[in-house]
Amino acid sequence: MRRYEVVFVLAPTLAEEEVEQQIETFSGVAVEMGAEIVDVDKWGKRRLAFPVKKHSEGYYTILSLHETEAAAVSELERRFKVNDAVIRFLTVRVDEDLKRAEQFERRREARQKRRGARAQATASTTTEESAEA
Repeated sequence: MRRYEVVFVLAPTLAEEEVEQQIETFSGVAVEMGAEIVDVDKWGKRRLAFPVKKHSEGYYTILSLHETEAAAVSELERRFKVNDAVIRFLTVRVDEDLKRAEQFERRREARQKRRGARAQATASTTTEESAEA
C-alpha cells in the first residue's frame, strides 16, 4: 500500500463554507477512486512565500492517503488543474522516503554494533595484557 501526501492551496477569496465544500469534494473523489484517507490537516489561511496567480494568501490543506495504485492521486491532480479555486498543489509519495529513512537507521545501528564489538574486543585485549604483566 502506497502512502501519499497531497498538499493544495485554495484561493483566499473563498468563504469558509466554500473552502470546506472544496475539501469535502476532493476527499470524496479520493475515496471514490479507492483511496483510504488517513488524515485531513487544515492549516487555514496562511501567507504565501511569493505571489501565486496574484494572491498573497491561501487556504492550505494536506490530505494523507493510502492506496494501491495512483488512480486517486492522478484524478485529484487532474481536478486541481481544472478548478479555479486551487492556486497551487503538490503530491508527494511518502512511503519511499520512510523506507529510505528505515534503511539509513538500520545501517547506522549495524555500524554502532560493529564499533561496540571492536571497542569490547580492544578492551578485553588490554585487560588480558595488563593481567599478564
